Amino acid sequence: MGATVTTTEEKIWDGGNEPMGVSYGKMMMWFFILSDALTFTGFLAAYGFSRFKFADSWPIADEVFNHFPFLHGQDLPMLYVALMTFILIFSSVTMVLAVDAGHHMKKSRVAFYMFLTVLGGLVFVGSQAWEWKNFIKGEYGAIETKGGSIIQFVDKDGKRIKLEEFAKTLPKDRVQHERKNGIWFTSESSLPDYSVAEVVEGFKANPNIYVRTQEAYFDKNDKKGVHPTLNKEKHKTILTREESLARLNDAVHVVQGANLVRNEYGSKQFANFFFFITGFHGFHVFSGVVINFIIFLNVILGTYEKRRSYEMVEKVGLYWHFVDLVWVFVFTFFYLV
Repeated sequence: MGATVTTTEEKIWDGGNEPMGVSYGKMMMWFFILSDALTFTGFLAAYGFSRFKFADSWPIADEVFNHFPFLHGQDLPMLYVALMTFILIFSSVTMVLAVDAGHHMKKSRVAFYMFLTVLGGLVFVGSQAWEWKNFIKGEYGAIETKGGSIIQFVDKDGKRIKLEEFAKTLPKDRVQHERKNGIWFTSESSLPDYSVAEVVEGFKANPNIYVRTQEAYFDKNDKKGVHPTLNKEKHKTILTREESLARLNDAVHVVQGANLVRNEYGSKQFANFFFFITGFHGFHVFSGVVINFIIFLNVILGTYEKRRSYEMVEKVGLYWHFVDLVWVFVFTFFYLV
């Protein structure tokens, strides 16, 4: 007597082999997005803590990000950053259109919108590289004192002045510290365009230039002792000529641009976070561009048309929307707050 074997197909969360009605690939993409979101949250939380801990010396975003391609010398704060943001957000729109075209099995439209998405990502990454170049190079220059604080030069109206506009040229050779010299036993980065003495002498010769400090400091001649960095209008306080000259007595370095050691715009913590977080996000965007380009090629080759499914476009679309959303928070933290 033969036995009859019956099999039953169990459904998990009414999704069969697709829990909650979502394919395995989409589910794993959501897991990745969740974990990556927590990573960015930690980075931005650390940035926020440092931002308010060193509020007095934190750079003013309008002074740092005021460049625009082919408009050198013009003060256009935040304009190019806004354009970058618009391009990235618009690339999310083209990605949505690509996914929608995939639902309707329109190969040519999917390819067209994927191409626009890749192009938008490339423009954004290139724009970030251009922003990095300007930030590293700097524009105005500043002086670092013995305590590690940054002092900047402004006119009577508080507008920053470039070192090249007033620094003197002194007849003295400057030697870059290198290990091969066998004297200082240490190396340093390339020499700045001006020495401390040249900046100080130029400052003394221009009575209409003042110093703007990045921190509160103690003045022995003042009974109150401490000068606040920010005034009632939340602008950094400009010192008198006498106070300015006193501050220059502690000058030890000329700072031009920003790196992981010094930052002419203010606290070096800002530069550290800027390079790390925007670089980390830029890596995500670049990775997304590479993946989107691969998917674009597969669309052109008809791979998904043969499968009768454009789900891969949806998966990379989820990642791309996440990258765009993260930039909204990065943009808010670095450029607006």
